[in-house]
Amino acid sequence: MLIISLLIILAVVILYIILTYNQLVRLQNLTREGWSGIDVQLKQRANLIPNLVETVKGYMGHERGVLEKVTELRSQALASGSVPERAANENMLTSALRQLFAVSENYPDLKASQNFIELQNTLTSIENQIQLSRRYYNGAVRDLNIAIQSFPSNLIAKSFHFTPAEFFEIEDAKEREVPTVKLV
Repeated sequence: MLIISLLIILAVVILYIILTYNQLVRLQNLTREGWSGIDVQLKQRANLIPNLVETVKGYMGHERGVLEKVTELRSQALASGSVPERAANENMLTSALRQLFAVSENYPDLKASQNFIELQNTLTSIENQIQLSRRYYNGAVRDLNIAIQSFPSNLIAKSFHFTPAEFFEIEDAKEREVPTVKLV
């Protein structure tokens, strides 16, 4: 009778370990999927930037500094490694794009350009998708981190070397806003 009780307890413990491990793996994969969604949107935005710069270049010849800054920050963002580094570089790029659109307000011909309007619309759509992807990713990170840090699942997480993921955060309150795009 004692042996049967011990076997049942052992079976329950093993089942708990298996279920917890599988939950941690699922949450880790959801986090990776979330990051992949952000990465896709950020690459789409990065691919749009050269077209935007080329369109604006003809109208804003003496605004070279703004255009060069956008191009430089795009390269930095694409070369980023970790999530916090990528978030910081993407935040700086968003600021530079905001500045580019602010400067473009001084050029009525540019604002009336159909190509520029289409690029603005596309960028606005991508920014909205980035925001949604970031929200999904941060939710997945939250769930993973709670599972890793909560007792008793933290014991299994430590045993199998699961580590908390980092949020894709925006540090500056101004950066939290989607760039304002004024259509003609």
